[in-house]
Amino acid sequence: MKPMVSIVMPVRNAMPFLPACLNSIRDQSIDSWELIAVNDHSEDSSLHTLSQVSILDPRIHVFSNKGHGIIPALQLAYKHAQGQYITRMDADDIMSPNKLEQFINVLKTRGPGHIAVGQVKYFSESPLGEGYKKYEAWLNKLTLSENNYADIYKECVIPSPSWMMYKIDFEKVGGFDSNTYPEDYDLCFRLYAHKIKIAGVNEVVHYWRDHAQRSSRIDPNYTDNRFLFLKVSYFLHLDYNAERPLILWGAGKKGKGIAKLFTQRNIPFRWITNNVNKIGHNIYGIKLEYQDVFSSIISPQVIIAIANPIEWEEAVQMLQTHGKGVTPFSFC
Repeated sequence: MKPMVSIVMPVRNAMPFLPACLNSIRDQSIDSWELIAVNDHSEDSSLHTLSQVSILDPRIHVFSNKGHGIIPALQLAYKHAQGQYITRMDADDIMSPNKLEQFINVLKTRGPGHIAVGQVKYFSESPLGEGYKKYEAWLNKLTLSENNYADIYKECVIPSPSWMMYKIDFEKVGGFDSNTYPEDYDLCFRLYAHKIKIAGVNEVVHYWRDHAQRSSRIDPNYTDNRFLFLKVSYFLHLDYNAERPLILWGAGKKGKGIAKLFTQRNIPFRWITNNVNKIGHNIYGIKLEYQDVFSSIISPQVIIAIANPIEWEEAVQMLQTHGKGVTPFSFC
């Protein structure tokens, strides 16, 4: 009998966290699953641990990555997936005992065309930074309202190990075929492009372990410039309207990065800033202007690239009262 759920999991140097991860999978409240683990050239005993557990549990299948990195590992794992549902797991994290069951129940209720997304929680042996706590709260709030795509240009709005989809929907959006990093954020944009609806599970189903060697911390594929390039590329592909004025608000590091990408693509835009010391300056051939230019612009698309939370909130409130068909996109 085919498994109901296929869990794909890249593994690289996951000791000493791997045993707890595997136990959390084997302790799931349903039995009809398969784990397809791909060892990505681990230099520790991860492969040995996977091999030993696969002997004890025939639902666990172990392969070795012929390429290098998470994307080739995911692609190899998916080639062997037999389940009706697809989900992903990270080898240093932990599933709640009924994670798979809750996802399946939600998808059966809501049907194809949905992605089940659960609440997440960070944990660590050392104190968690405020940034992680805020990111966790932000993600969970989006999932609670099933409005994840509303903030898609801020950050990755669907946590990579805390979702499940029908296999037919996963293949419709391109699955793991894309070679673009960050691969989880790229998947988010493809889900958004194909109008796959969010089906939220309002309980914590996935526990994110933070530690010094986590891929998001050390892998160069997850640097800020890759995120920015991805955001701008998908904005131009999915939401940019060349018939409407485009305004970039913010001239800090992120604003300059966006401006550079626009100018490289010959995208016309006006650039505004609240920094009086920058007004009138030319950067990349674009003259920076003050925010009062809004009074003469009708129906603009506005990219907000303001890092300061207070100034960002002020900008959002000002755009809400502009009253001339403003469509804002927050990139911070």
